Amino acid sequence: MMLRLLACLAASVAGTAAVARAGAPVGPPPVLFTHVRVIDGTGAPAQPDRAVLVENGRIAAITASDPAPPVPAGTTVLNLAGDTMIPGLMSDHSHVGLVQGATVDGGHFTRAVILAALRQYEAYGVTTVTALGVTKSPLFDTLRREQHAGTNAGADLFGVDQGISVPGGAPPDGMMHADPGQILRPATPKDARAAVDRMADEGTDLVKLWVDDFRNGVAGKPGLPIMSPAIWQAAIEEAHARGLRVAVHIHDLRYARLMVAAHADILAHGVRDQPVDQALIDAMKRAGTWYIPTIQLDEASYLYAAEPGLIDQPELAQGLDPALRAEFSDAAWRQKTLNAPLAEASRRAVAMNQQNLVRLVRAGVNVGFGTDSGAMPLRIPGYAEHRELRLYVQAGLTPLEALSLATSRAAALMKLDDRGSIAVGRRADLVILGADPSADITAVDRIEQVWRGGVRGASF
Repeated sequence: MMLRLLACLAASVAGTAAVARAGAPVGPPPVLFTHVRVIDGTGAPAQPDRAVLVENGRIAAITASDPAPPVPAGTTVLNLAGDTMIPGLMSDHSHVGLVQGATVDGGHFTRAVILAALRQYEAYGVTTVTALGVTKSPLFDTLRREQHAGTNAGADLFGVDQGISVPGGAPPDGMMHADPGQILRPATPKDARAAVDRMADEGTDLVKLWVDDFRNGVAGKPGLPIMSPAIWQAAIEEAHARGLRVAVHIHDLRYARLMVAAHADILAHGVRDQPVDQALIDAMKRAGTWYIPTIQLDEASYLYAAEPGLIDQPELAQGLDPALRAEFSDAAWRQKTLNAPLAEASRRAVAMNQQNLVRLVRAGVNVGFGTDSGAMPLRIPGYAEHRELRLYVQAGLTPLEALSLATSRAAALMKLDDRGSIAVGRRADLVILGADPSADITAVDRIEQVWRGGVRGASF
């Protein structure tokens, strides 16, 4: 799969370069989508039989299909009767350049690996990705600029330069095999401020902190050193002084409370050990704190061992690396995975995370969308986001509510007011589905076309 993605990517880039040399117009040609059901990403009901005009990469008009709206000369008209258009999905918490095949290593942080992953995200309809740390500069900064400009195929890219933990803390170097420069580990408040300044100077979109012992709910498991209040307070204060928001890796309710009290801006994972309480809800609403559930992170720990038949379903098979397919097909691997203490702890975490998600959404807390995909091999770029939507609906959200978290709310978390919904003036980041996800969320698997900035995007 990786080789196929890389080959397609090279062909796409070569084609783009040839068009530029030929002196063709820079902006994409206009497109009119007709007779399409539109789900705009705001949570509003689906709008049947709409016409959507795209000019210069943005949505220029949304009307009834009949009579057909006037269009510029040279417009491509696509009749999408029976199909549904949704905004491109957005991940507020993913990673790039960490995984290749079934391995995690700092040496995977290369242009080719990252661009292949971004292309896979786009093929799954995820048109914008925020990578929350464990990155290397200047490559990460260069690729962000290129994706913003549409230089390469694949999802647009935002994210965190490096990220901040503490010596010996999470994420463990032995698990990530990260290079020393991929995670900054200050030992003093002064060093923490310097780490934030380094990230700010490199142009990071956010500051990421890891405040967790990485026990992941496994009873009796030794914990890693946790960041001290002096370190996290210094980092948060310096980030805010530099005009940056702070996203924090947490697992437990205790640290969610502490981070909201310390004025962190984003809880980058769901609370998975206990039910959220009214005090946390009130504090988050007062502060405007954002919350990213990342339920699929824990589901992935046991899913492929528990459901080996998934590997033959097209929605997974198309994005599954051969090395992972071999692993999932191995009965011994499946049994070992299911017998590990982490499997049961992860099942409990999924159930608690789902319960907390619904309570927070119903209470009006700011909730975004993400999965931690790309951090470990089992968290498969693009497919993880489709699973996350299913988990939201299983938890009790409606399909339209789930889609709004993955589109307009995800955009709001990142303060990106140019995307996330289908509205006049917004970027034409669009996904065309062969079924209606407002009736059945699994329709997101039936992707027929992906458009990013008015340009037909990557496909499998």
